[in-house]
Amino acid sequence: MKTFYLIICLILTFSGFAQEEEEHFEKMVEAEMKSASRTMNMAVNPNTLNYDVTYHKIEITVDPAVVFVTGKVTTTYTATANMNTVTFDLHDNMIVSAVKKNGANLVFSQLGTNELVINLPSQQNSGTSATVEITYAGDPPQGQDFGSFASETHNSVPVMWTLSEPFGARDWWPCKQDLNDKINSIDVFITAPSEYVSVANGLEPEAPVVSGALKTTHFHHSYPIPAYLIAFAVTDYQVYNQQGGLGTTASPFFPIVNYLYPETATESIASLAITPTIINFFESKFGAYPFRNEKYGHCEFGWGGGMEHTTVSFMGGFSRSLIAHEMGHQWFGNKITCGSWRDIWLNEGITEYLSGLTTEFLDGNTAFRTWKTGKITSITNHTGTTNLYLTEAQALSVGRIFSGTVTYNKGSMVTHMLRYKMGDVAFYQAMNNYLSNVNYAYKYAVTPDFQGQLEAVYGSSLTEFFNDWVYGQGHPRYTITVQNVAGGQAKIVVNQTQSNPSVSYFEMPLEIRVNGAAGATQILKVNNTTNGQEFLVPVNFAITSAVFDPEKNIISKTNTITVGPNLATANFNLDKAITISPNPAVSVLDIEMPNGINFEKGIIYNIVGQKVLDSSVSSIAVETLSAGIYSIKIVTSEGSITKKFIKK
Repeated sequence: MKTFYLIICLILTFSGFAQEEEEHFEKMVEAEMKSASRTMNMAVNPNTLNYDVTYHKIEITVDPAVVFVTGKVTTTYTATANMNTVTFDLHDNMIVSAVKKNGANLVFSQLGTNELVINLPSQQNSGTSATVEITYAGDPPQGQDFGSFASETHNSVPVMWTLSEPFGARDWWPCKQDLNDKINSIDVFITAPSEYVSVANGLEPEAPVVSGALKTTHFHHSYPIPAYLIAFAVTDYQVYNQQGGLGTTASPFFPIVNYLYPETATESIASLAITPTIINFFESKFGAYPFRNEKYGHCEFGWGGGMEHTTVSFMGGFSRSLIAHEMGHQWFGNKITCGSWRDIWLNEGITEYLSGLTTEFLDGNTAFRTWKTGKITSITNHTGTTNLYLTEAQALSVGRIFSGTVTYNKGSMVTHMLRYKMGDVAFYQAMNNYLSNVNYAYKYAVTPDFQGQLEAVYGSSLTEFFNDWVYGQGHPRYTITVQNVAGGQAKIVVNQTQSNPSVSYFEMPLEIRVNGAAGATQILKVNNTTNGQEFLVPVNFAITSAVFDPEKNIISKTNTITVGPNLATANFNLDKAITISPNPAVSVLDIEMPNGINFEKGIIYNIVGQKVLDSSVSSIAVETLSAGIYSIKIVTSEGSITKKFIKK
């Protein structure tokens, strides 16, 4: 939601561009922190865990010039346990005047705990549904920096808007705001002075109704939605319509509705021209826009960043990167929502990567490489914690949840490294599978869910990757030597240190671009899994220079690469160059060979030296072996080595 950095004109210098982009990026991320308090004890409210909300009818009356809400919220819910009371999150400033069920008044209490506790007339049994109607009014709290509810002006005209992520929905309406429930559908009725235009999620099923000096606008949203993504705004908006989709059977048109400040509408419309191109690009990569039966659009509001309210992103500006980021949330964050604030990178990191993909798509690889370089620099210069998956304590800090360096920048680069490791075909297939999985689509997902969808397509475990890059901290520093070897080959030796002890070794595929005379160049790819690992690879020319990670695919810093003197083949260390995995092994033992060396045979011996298995293929089935310690003799075209492994 909040990728707020402006795209500066290409005529600016790179340093000026980078500085300006960073300033706006920080402003965008700050807009994510839309809660009054930096640390809040709102991870889970145990008092709201005994029911599921299925429907809200939200009726509010407001004047954008006055910080006050008069409202009535009708909620249908299903009990998940036997219950005698039902509790809603509601700020103490919101004073409830009545609660009804089936027309009868119910007893309720507000005890200064930002909760509304309603006494049911009799025990409600698990699995049964009920509807309660809450009438309330009050002045929503105003935060030190900014809260979840604002009454301001633009061009001397009053404007009112909400921004409830992460903990602010309760500030202006009675709800269940934890990340454990989605509301199946909502109706929102906004009554405001008739000269203004009102905005909310979904579509307007009928024209606004004017009654004297007031106008009531009805919005209906029929997709599951968490409380924090419900929003409204009111001011003298100018409406600008566009169209998404390709106009085909597979990609029919759908409306893009933009609500703009009249005084800046002309320049905003020019900036918004790219919107259909981006949304169609995202559809080509990640499937149909998730809310096609309703709309997508933007609503201008009074903050410098953006917020991805479902079907209508609230925008403080219309830079291309902000448009892409907030739009991307409709897939990652709105269709599938992170199941806890500890998993926030699944919303913000993936979506910030979609902003990078937009750069790659529209501007080409050179610009995309520059984008990645900026992210890597931000991450590797960071001196604080860098784990993507948050601790319980970190997940109570709004500042840590929405860390620009970690959640956004590292999250986006880790998403890119998954693409780099898996390859484009597998990566995009896995992302589409994740988005279409019935267990997660229009529901919630956590990090292990996402990992499982990737592994199902990749065909191998990604546990090592996630341990290093998602749960671990820091980054690698590589020291690499490249040497010419007789017979048109090169020897590559990889050494690595880690900036944080939480990761013992970052196992990653590496790319090295080697250069020779007369402009000769070649990309060498090796899969680095251990320190001091050696690789022998074929090269068509004598290497004179080399560049590590030329496309900036890996988070790393202070790397060195040198080209050493020519070597004889005898100096190649076959033992270091050949790896076996996994170790311990359960069903299959894979032997990974360096380029230029052929696998001939693998012979396995038990602990007393008896031959128990041999194989002419490098992926050896070992499920029939008993648990214990074994050795394997690996016979290659360049000689033989012996390694030990454990069979579980």
